[in-house]
Amino acid sequence: MRSGGHCLENFTASSEVKEIIDLSQMSDVYFDESRKAFSVGPGAIVAPTQNTLFKGWGVMIPSAGCSEVGLGGHILGGGYNFYSRMHGIAVDHLYAVEVVVVGADGTPRTVVATREANDPNRGLWWAHTGGGGGNFGVVTRYWLRTPGVVSTDPGTLLPRAGNQRVRTVQWSWESLSQQSFTTLIRNYCQWFERNSAPGAKETQIWATFSGSHRSAGTIGLMAGVEDTVEGGEALLDRLFADVTSGAGVKVASDTRHELPWLDRDNWYWGPPGRQKDKTSDLRKSYTDEQIATIYRYLNDDSISNPGAQVNLAALGGKINTIRPDATAYVHRDSVLRVYFTPGVWRTQSEDAAHVAWVRKLYRDVYSTTGGVPVPNDINAGAYINYPDVDLADPAWNTSDTPWHTLYYGANYARLQQVKKAYDPRDVFRHALSIRPA
Repeated sequence: MRSGGHCLENFTASSEVKEIIDLSQMSDVYFDESRKAFSVGPGAIVAPTQNTLFKGWGVMIPSAGCSEVGLGGHILGGGYNFYSRMHGIAVDHLYAVEVVVVGADGTPRTVVATREANDPNRGLWWAHTGGGGGNFGVVTRYWLRTPGVVSTDPGTLLPRAGNQRVRTVQWSWESLSQQSFTTLIRNYCQWFERNSAPGAKETQIWATFSGSHRSAGTIGLMAGVEDTVEGGEALLDRLFADVTSGAGVKVASDTRHELPWLDRDNWYWGPPGRQKDKTSDLRKSYTDEQIATIYRYLNDDSISNPGAQVNLAALGGKINTIRPDATAYVHRDSVLRVYFTPGVWRTQSEDAAHVAWVRKLYRDVYSTTGGVPVPNDINAGAYINYPDVDLADPAWNTSDTPWHTLYYGANYARLQQVKKAYDPRDVFRHALSIRPA
């Protein structure tokens, strides 16, 4: 199945795929009076969906910041963006899902599954709150409504969209030593260790640290806060002061601006091309040895791609108010999500160098846990919306921890049970799909 956005593994464009169900034209977004929830088609794309929700009702979904992501697959994996620290992830607002499933006799049927406690199909709803795309059937509709809100006003049934105050600071690679780089990353990670508890005022801050390859010239920290937050500017300044404390770095640029909700900068995606990306979640800061590994690879000249980076995005806050088993999305104690990418490249002849760089970087950062982020005091596994088949490859995962534990933790067994109940023939499958129990 393909909802019309993009996938970071070769699940739909592979030569092994013989049939594609393309859902991109099922893209309508409206308020469904009968369910008192917002109806979103699986082919809806992030930017136009947010546009419709905001212009119609002043609300939003805390989903991807990439404008071209298709919500059909994105919601299934959990769905997060900058504002998830304040509002949770997309599936925290999922009320119901309509799915075409295939029974043991090969007959398809349509099921509507809701989060209502007495719904006999509630297990299917649960599986769609972080179970990942392409596993259980063909999603033909989502309904979204924040739980616990009782109102006849649609403008109160999802989080309100607000304008942001944003500050961006960049530091030149020419002015960075390994010690100063280590201090910046360590300070940044430790700030979110201290300031991600649900209810803390600092969870109103969102942030992303771009540890870009030396070929980009700079690394940078961008952070923001909604413009209605009292003392928000001071919260931002405290973050930047704490991150730079003791680093002895010279600022290359320091800019502040107001970011309206529908500004194009709020919804971005890079140029199209070839990619191979990896992720991990952090419960605590990387060790200095891990940061030294990142520093070494960002200075490695085996590739020269300004888009190559290790990016650390803030999590925690509202996301972590929900039990890990209440939804299929298990990452309810992470404070940061780390995104490893060699950037985008254009030609197949460049594949080997870019793929090798990111594979070796990831392996070496997690060298003490078998080349993958095995959950422990520091690591919290990986995020299925950035699928990575290497986690199922013993050449790159030398730990005793299977790929599904990295993505789903203890929730995998229940996902298998749902798979067996609703897709017993394993009709819907790919390289990282859930196997029937």
